[in-house]
Amino acid sequence: MRLFKYSRRDFLLICLGLFSLLLDIVLDIYAVVSFYQERDYASLGILLLLLLGSSVLGQAFSWLWYSYDESERKTEVEKCVTERQLKLLHVLQLGTYFRHADLVKVYLFSSKVTDPVLTAVYMSHDLSMLRLIETFSESAPQVVLMLAIILQRGELGAVTVLKALGSASTMAFGVTMYHRSLRSFLPEKKQQQMSSSVVYFLWNLLLISSRLTALALFASALPCFIFAHFLSSWVVLCFFAWRSKTDLMDSPGGERLYRATVGLIWYFNWFNVAEGRTKYRTLLYHGYMLVDISLLCGLWGWQMITEPYSEVVGIVCVVVAYILGLFLKMLYYKCYHPNMAKGELIGDSIETTMSADVPDFLMFLASIETTRSGDETDSPVHLSFIKTTLSGDETDSPVHQGHLMDRSGPSEPAPVTKGCNKRMRKLAENFYS
Repeated sequence: MRLFKYSRRDFLLICLGLFSLLLDIVLDIYAVVSFYQERDYASLGILLLLLLGSSVLGQAFSWLWYSYDESERKTEVEKCVTERQLKLLHVLQLGTYFRHADLVKVYLFSSKVTDPVLTAVYMSHDLSMLRLIETFSESAPQVVLMLAIILQRGELGAVTVLKALGSASTMAFGVTMYHRSLRSFLPEKKQQQMSSSVVYFLWNLLLISSRLTALALFASALPCFIFAHFLSSWVVLCFFAWRSKTDLMDSPGGERLYRATVGLIWYFNWFNVAEGRTKYRTLLYHGYMLVDISLLCGLWGWQMITEPYSEVVGIVCVVVAYILGLFLKMLYYKCYHPNMAKGELIGDSIETTMSADVPDFLMFLASIETTRSGDETDSPVHLSFIKTTLSGDETDSPVHQGHLMDRSGPSEPAPVTKGCNKRMRKLAENFYS
């Protein structure tokens, strides 16, 4: 029985995500042309900056992950493309589309892949993270821009409405795909139902919508100050991301890029980046966000004091929406969220980190003792076995001393998962711990 499952529903989400991505590109082009025809060069420049910046950021992560996993390329397409060709695809901003096309090919022509299920899951994990980055680096700022334009003009233009809806759909798919990717690391007995994704989506939608609306209101009244607000907030959030000592990327430069991206995501919504309980950090973050949203809406109401009653109602609605999102978030953690230790998540194995250095027989022995102890992370054999095997000194190892032979009966080895996406598993540890 497979540890991971890749259903038709997941494939449908991937296809819908690709469709929404292509639709978003069409709407981007339409918006650029419309702004140019309207001679709204300020909005045009901001939109182009968002599109280019988000694309470069996503391609940078995609290329870094390909370079980290160069020895683990699984599909025929990945193996046929040379490193120079792959780099050229990312320079041309086509790397993420290459990932989508390759995943669709794996699903449709699975007979040509050694393990199509694990390969598809591995690839979809990276795609879900890239979509999440795109959600908060492109879609969220675009919604703020479009809403600010609507508020400034006092009219609902077809372009702005379509672009806002397109960006909102991209955000919805990004959040949903990310949550479903995290769920794949749960043991079967702890698997969450589809209703958990619905609640997860709703509380994120309320929190993000409230945040984006507050930013749009402030930007419509004080457009020049929104950039100062973003830069000052982003610097503070990057500092806290650095203090969290994240460990997701395989290179120092990549880790710095990731922490800067975390600061960008935190500007719009909470994102777990550290292991352990994050209760107080989450409370501090949402308290800060609630105060910031109230201040942004208050400054907008003070600046646009034409209709006090309507402005007060608008401010209250935005704040209440955020508070309602917090209640739904508490409901999710109370009713749906399984608190799991690191060793309880599937996809963790000795083979994922040591298969190139440790003989299969020794790995088999260590997995037996891990199963017997019931706790992979605290098992003395698991810890000392890794240390002594890699160092080449086996005289003090529990394996050498015969600990594994002193058993009342045989034990089945713990399941070993090949091809586990260590980046997404790290994020799952942060989310479920």
